[in-house]
Amino acid sequence: MISKSIHSLTNNDQIQGANDSVTHHQVVIVGGGTAGISVAAKLTRGWFNKTDVVIIDPSDSHYYQPAWTLVGAGAFRKEATRRDEASVIPQKAKWIQDAVAEFDPQHNQITTRGGKTIQYDYLVVCAGIQINWNVIKGLKESLGEDGVCSNYSFETVGSTWDSIRNFKGGTAIFTQPVTGIKCGGAPQKICYLADDFFRKNGVREKTRVIFASGINNIFAVEKYRNVLDEVIERKRIETRFNHNLVAVSSDTNEAIFQHTQTGEEISIHYDMIHVTPPMGPPAFIARSPLADANGWVDVDKHSLQHVRYPNVFAIGDSSNLPTSKTGAAIRKQAPVLVKNLRALMSGKPLAAKYNGYTSCPLVTGYGKLVLAEFDYDKHPNETFPFDQAKERWSMWLLKKYVLPVLYWKGMLKGRA
Repeated sequence: MISKSIHSLTNNDQIQGANDSVTHHQVVIVGGGTAGISVAAKLTRGWFNKTDVVIIDPSDSHYYQPAWTLVGAGAFRKEATRRDEASVIPQKAKWIQDAVAEFDPQHNQITTRGGKTIQYDYLVVCAGIQINWNVIKGLKESLGEDGVCSNYSFETVGSTWDSIRNFKGGTAIFTQPVTGIKCGGAPQKICYLADDFFRKNGVREKTRVIFASGINNIFAVEKYRNVLDEVIERKRIETRFNHNLVAVSSDTNEAIFQHTQTGEEISIHYDMIHVTPPMGPPAFIARSPLADANGWVDVDKHSLQHVRYPNVFAIGDSSNLPTSKTGAAIRKQAPVLVKNLRALMSGKPLAAKYNGYTSCPLVTGYGKLVLAEFDYDKHPNETFPFDQAKERWSMWLLKKYVLPVLYWKGMLKGRA
């Protein structure tokens, strides 16, 4: 774990240690990622704002994960995606660097692993998604070795670029699991970028590129699926849908898939394999009273309020909102949550509504991007006054240069 650097401790009391007797806060936010910091920043903005907000998160570091696809393709610096967690905590919020062990919504309190009991008036849960590396047999032991790589952690993303730039030909496999994942388009983006690099490096003609996915199509929204099908045909990428990766054998360089319809096991030899691991709700949420039958925080999809506990809200990856789990979705969810939470505090109706907006910047090669934006009904909900279902250099510039600034300077400051 990268060591932390705590800022401005002489000027404010942002961090509550494990031994402090903190027992009650007006608003408790579980999770210090994109969603948690965005909500905290909005709740505490303004000179005269006295809202008592605490963030509970054990991490030393905060990551801009949307750039990891570009890092894995050698187009973005890995170090530029990480900052100290302390540096992104809003000045007026407190930070308890601990992990939640149990929720007790009947008594409006939580218990941390460090043994603290924290009571709240209002609870916001945005604890992200759990990456289940161990579900794929042999994956953890193989990562970073002999062409097995993954963009899905700060520690492993460098192995993807190493694998791509050192690839000399053979079979390159890119996988997508049957489970929900953060940014549903990310597994195919690195496939397209790798194909581009193989061509530039002169090895594509002796390479078989396979995209193997546990789901049954390349993208859920028809308008964007059509252009992606054209990209796949142009690049001569072999697609294997309904193929869910279950094991990696580094001894024999075999990837073992299970067909999601027939149950058949299929073995494919690889010289390089980029794995998108299965993901699911964090275990401490899945076993809690806040969870739905699938383990996600159970909220109304428009108001973002919990369906059983009215003083509890949730957004982001750990919620059961039926939309893609992306930072762009959080950017639209956070203001709705804050408006409705403030309405609840004031005894007013919850009037703000979230329509399921999400965005997936689909990188189709170096300098090419299709900006998919859509709502709950899978209808395009586009920002720009042109057809976004086309590969554009301008959208690549947006992804690489504009969105990181919007993230660090806008979302995490409560301004966007």
